[in-house]
Amino acid sequence: EVRMLLAAIIFFVLALLGILFGATGFAGISMDIGKALLGVFLVLAVISFVISLISGKRPSGTLP
Repeated sequence: EVRMLLAAIIFFVLALLGILFGATGFAGISMDIGKALLGVFLVLAVISFVISLISGKRPSGTLP
């Protein structure tokens, strides 16, 4: 999920750079890809949160 969020952020930055340099077609495509990836990330995050609430298990990881 972290990789997907990172990819969404990268596409948004590419879109902003494209807008600054006048490449509107490129910026629009990057913005659309970024929006789609962000939407998928949010859906997966909510599903993961709900499953962890239902199962009562804490996620495994390095955080306490």
